[in-house]
Amino acid sequence: MTTAPLQVPIRDASIRLGQLLKLAGVVQDGAQARALIQGGEVLVDGQVETRRARAVPVGAVVRLDDVEVHVVAG
Repeated sequence: MTTAPLQVPIRDASIRLGQLLKLAGVVQDGAQARALIQGGEVLVDGQVETRRARAVPVGAVVRLDDVEVHVVAG
């Protein structure tokens, strides 16, 4: 069962993928984010992303398991 999408506001035009996962509260720390990203478990706009430093822009949708994160301007 999928949970309701999380809306994560950011101040800049983009945020690094690892930072976004931490800000959204879906990982506990950078090490966990790195392991999940490098393991191919994170999707950005429907595509597997393995780069922790990938810039994720406003409007992007990130998915990890049943959690969907929408990046919004804040």
